[in-house]
Amino acid sequence: MNIAGIAGIALIAAVFAVLLRRSNGEYAMVLRIAAGILIVLEILQAVVPALQQITSLLGVAGINSEYSSILLRTLGGTFLTQFAADACRDAGERALASKVELAGRVSILVLALPLFAKVASIAAALVAK
Repeated sequence: MNIAGIAGIALIAAVFAVLLRRSNGEYAMVLRIAAGILIVLEILQAVVPALQQITSLLGVAGINSEYSSILLRTLGGTFLTQFAADACRDAGERALASKVELAGRVSILVLALPLFAKVASIAAALVAK
């Protein structure tokens, strides 16, 4: 991950957003979102190899690939939710940001249901013995 590039993108976008906010607030918002997307894409380039390594380590440990898939989808969902909620807050839409965060929490719950079912079946098996 090129932190210098990310910092440069953020600083340049912030300066231009401040300048644009005075005359065209809509363009400043578009610029902030575009800069955020560029930063997220830069981060994803660094995260993909790490996620591949985590997946292979979970496979070596004998953990079912279904569970590692749940973990990675949940992690991706949390990042996407945070990015969307922050963009809404930047636009001055705090209520909308709260709804996005609520939707993210519910999606994590739904994604984790197979894990809850597995834990419940293990607990039921232990109690039956």
